[in-house]
Order: sequence, then structure tokens, then C-alpha cells
Amino acid sequence: MKAVLMSGLGGIEFLHIAEHPDPVMKEDELLVRIRATALNRADLLQRRGKHPPPKGVPDILGLEMAGEVASVGPACEGWAPGDRVCALLPGGGYAEKVSIPAGLAMRIPEPLSFEQAAAIPEVFLTAYQNLFNVARLAPGQTVLIHAGGSGVGTAAIQLVREAGGISLVTAGSTEKIARCAALGAIAGWNYQDGPFAPWVAEQTGGRGVDIVLDFVGAPYFEQNLEALAVDGRMVVIGTLGGAEVAKFSLRTLMSKRLQVTGAGLRSMDTARKIALTRAFSEFALPRFANGRLVPIVDTVFDWREVGDAHLQMESNVNVGKIVLRVTG
Repeated sequence: MKAVLMSGLGGIEFLHIAEHPDPVMKEDELLVRIRATALNRADLLQRRGKHPPPKGVPDILGLEMAGEVASVGPACEGWAPGDRVCALLPGGGYAEKVSIPAGLAMRIPEPLSFEQAAAIPEVFLTAYQNLFNVARLAPGQTVLIHAGGSGVGTAAIQLVREAGGISLVTAGSTEKIARCAALGAIAGWNYQDGPFAPWVAEQTGGRGVDIVLDFVGAPYFEQNLEALAVDGRMVVIGTLGGAEVAKFSLRTLMSKRLQVTGAGLRSMDTARKIALTRAFSEFALPRFANGRLVPIVDTVFDWREVGDAHLQMESNVNVGKIVLRVTG
């Protein structure tokens, strides 16, 4: 098969398409012919050598894919060649083929294209895991979603809405905030305009939010604690602005009974990923089928333009996902 390989670590000049051995399918796996994959921040970090794949995972970028089942392992039930599936991957999405545990496969709802389906697994499973399983979102609760125009951000806004919650967002432009509002956010703050914590206090009548989903890290840490209500929960999903917090007072955690949790799907064991996939599928796939949930695709590139796709993500202008169409 062909795959996007790296001849070194660093810039996009190291990305190229070349031959790579086909994946070896196990008895409980599906071999999938990939039709589309999507970019994630982890891909950019891995390209630079800052986020290596887990042990035993091929050194091919790509944490999600959509395609057609090419072959079914003898221990798999309910699948047949030609079935359209999408899935979360530990790596290997920038390729023509991948082998996945059958329990990680999600049937693509009929209205969706492969390009749309490729924009679902990583961001929606990340948002679902952290909103429902980690932060325990309940109807009526308020969530502050940073990077609201990102893939995870646009997924989280929709999931909060479908769960009967309320979302506030931060983003870097009025256009992104408008897109977030169209998805269900009740208000947005342009972080270019200064600190967001006073705005959150204004929006919540001084109470604060129940949950913060944070992608920025250290620069937002103290403001996040300030923005949380009593018994609030913060989930750190990314550290785009830095990972080292210089200092903060533990008294804030104690006085407001706050919980701060880290998150990450890539290192989660397969059994837990399968359980997450099953729960998410029951909640979300009918909603994708009837249009209540929508994968947000910003741009579709041919995978031969993978370098340009990476540059677009690095420019931080996209709203939603950047997708690669895998062509022969």
C-alpha cells in the first residue's frame, strides 16, 4: 500500500507518499480501505518529533479514518466487505489501508460522505469522553469551551446542546464565534480582547461555569479556576499555550472544591476505547443520521497536498476539521 511517510522530523518537506507494507489483520480485526482521514494537532507534533506514537503503533500519522471494509477477521461478527466505517486510531490514518479491532468501528450514517465521517472519530470521541465520562455533564449545566472553532470545540458545542447543557466559548475571531453560535453556543468571547474570566462572571451572573474544557494550558490556568463555579470541573485537553504553570494557590481549589483532570485518548487501552466507542455510537450515530449532529469540515485536501493541509492547521484559521481525501 501507499502511505504518507516521514523522511525526517521537522517541517512539511519531510512528508512524502511512498510504499509501505500492508497492515497484518488479526482474527478480531477489520481490514479497511481508507477513503479519507483528518488532521489533528498530534499529527503536527509527531511530525516534529514531539509526540511519538505509542509502542507497537506504526510510525504513520493519522488518528482517525473513514473507509470501506475490505476483509473481515474470522472472529468478527456483524461486518461484511463493503461496509462503510469510521474509527479512532492510535496511528496509521494517512495510508491506503489500516487494520482495526472490530469494536472500534462505527457504521457511517447514510447521509454522510467519507470526508464528513473522517471528521468524526477523534474530535467527537474526545469531546464525548471528557464531557460525559470525565466531567459528568448534566442537563442545565454550563460549559466553557476554549478554542470553540476547533474540531473538538465544534463537536463539544453540539454535544452540550444535545445533552441539555449551555455552552460559552472563546475563539480568536468574530467569524469563529459566529460559527460557534450557529452550532448552539449562547455567547462567545474573542480572546484577542483580553481576559475572559470577567466576561464569564458577567455571563453567569457571578456564579461561574460548571465545566471548563481547556486546550490552551498554562496561560489560561488561573483564569479557568476563577471562572469555575463551586464544585466545578476543569479538563485539560491540550497545552497549545504551554504546559508549565508557574504558580497558583491551592486555596482556590479547596475553597471552591474544584477538580482538575488531564485527558488523552491515544494512550487509552483498547478495551476502554471500545467501551467509549459503543456508548458514543448509541448516543450520536442516530443524531448524525437525522442531522441533529453535524461533522464540521473546514477544508478537504487531496492527500498529495498533505503539506499544505498541515500549514493550514498551523495557521489556526480553520473552523472545524481539515480532511485528507485518500486517492489512488
